[in-house]
Amino acid sequence: MMSVCYRYARDEDEAKDILQDGFIKVFEKIDNYSFEGSFEGWLRRVIVNTALDSYRKRKRELTLNESIYNEKSSSYEVEEDFNPYESLSIKDVVSAMQNLSPAYRTVFNLYIMEGLTHKEIALELEISEGTSKSNLAKAKANVKKMLSEKLNENYE
Repeated sequence: MMSVCYRYARDEDEAKDILQDGFIKVFEKIDNYSFEGSFEGWLRRVIVNTALDSYRKRKRELTLNESIYNEKSSSYEVEEDFNPYESLSIKDVVSAMQNLSPAYRTVFNLYIMEGLTHKEIALELEISEGTSKSNLAKAKANVKKMLSEKLNENYE
């Protein structure tokens, strides 16, 4: 469950806080588990909801400076069968995800990692479907840009 929390958090300490809060909720609400479906699925849902609650609390405090995220990503001129992204580690990808703005990171995680639809995300985060789609597109572009920059660093 720590890896789930880490995807929604800004750093490891925040992920640990979310995990602790999540387990407190699990113990408080264990009587609500109906034994239909897997316990792991129920536990994961509680943890994800706790992460979303944490996001909502931070949402009011955040100001987004999107100008730094709107630059175009670098391009590579390489052979067709060469994939520069193969040299990246999982740590590089997770780091890029954590450097997204909280709004982008949350939509990215809910759509890509949790498999929610834009309609479900919109209801969960109290935003429009269009905002969800826009945030996902920008999140993908920003992750790609950050990974491209990491590749440039590796090849310099």
